[in-house]
Amino acid sequence: MPAWRARPASLLAFLGLAVLHVPNAVSAQTVDLVDRSALRVCADPANLPFSNKKGEGFENRLAELIAEKLSVPVLYTWFPQATGFIRNTLRAHKCDLVMGYAQGQELVQNTNHYYRSAYVLLTRADSDLAGVERLDDPRLKDKRIGIIAGTPPATIMALNGLIGKAKAFQLVVDRRFFSPAEEMVSEIVKGDLDAGILWGPIGGYYAKLSGDKLSVVPLTKETKGPRMTYRITMGIRPNERDWKHRLNRLIAANQDEINSILLDFGVPILDENNNLITK
Repeated sequence: MPAWRARPASLLAFLGLAVLHVPNAVSAQTVDLVDRSALRVCADPANLPFSNKKGEGFENRLAELIAEKLSVPVLYTWFPQATGFIRNTLRAHKCDLVMGYAQGQELVQNTNHYYRSAYVLLTRADSDLAGVERLDDPRLKDKRIGIIAGTPPATIMALNGLIGKAKAFQLVVDRRFFSPAEEMVSEIVKGDLDAGILWGPIGGYYAKLSGDKLSVVPLTKETKGPRMTYRITMGIRPNERDWKHRLNRLIAANQDEINSILLDFGVPILDENNNLITK
């Protein structure tokens, strides 16, 4: 899973709401321990573009969309996206849903994925590096590249001899006080860095905030090292099958609205052939 959010670097559990309008006889057959009166979401209080306490992230918007379809309010349990997040929230039954989690992670049961994205290379739009699609491109040699330490692309940079002049940014920080991604993007815009690599939703978001100053290229053509693309799901507790099925139906029925929210935040969404989805 992407190390961007230790969910990985940064990506739901609401089953009981799914049966709000199901007859009692059917509801009685489920063992899902999900609150039926509200959409209880586990989220980081300071982790834009994903979530914050002001409801300004795209996962906040997605939670509102799902809650609207279920005709219930959203209730949050706030906890930093760090070690112990799932144990202290979802597994402790303080909430029923994590809005973004990489597919295949064992700490949660995954719904179907609702978007697919990749790590991206950020460069200034007027740079001779704009449009570079692979980290073995000769044009990157001797360039100063920003990288979040411990993330998958750092390994590929090392394989291509790009670490020597790289600038590493911390992976785990208190986002209430410091944002490595924002600092990296600022240094690219100012010219202190030639390029930077971030998880797609983060890089796309801060690039969009910079106006037209940055080029954003998904790193989907790498041939060695860890994978760069990930499917992002909603995370729920194991064995809550009815909840999972309900969420899967909601995702399928509302995919266009989900995509619209993601695109509003600059998230680079990829189809299964790695083509960018633009609407």
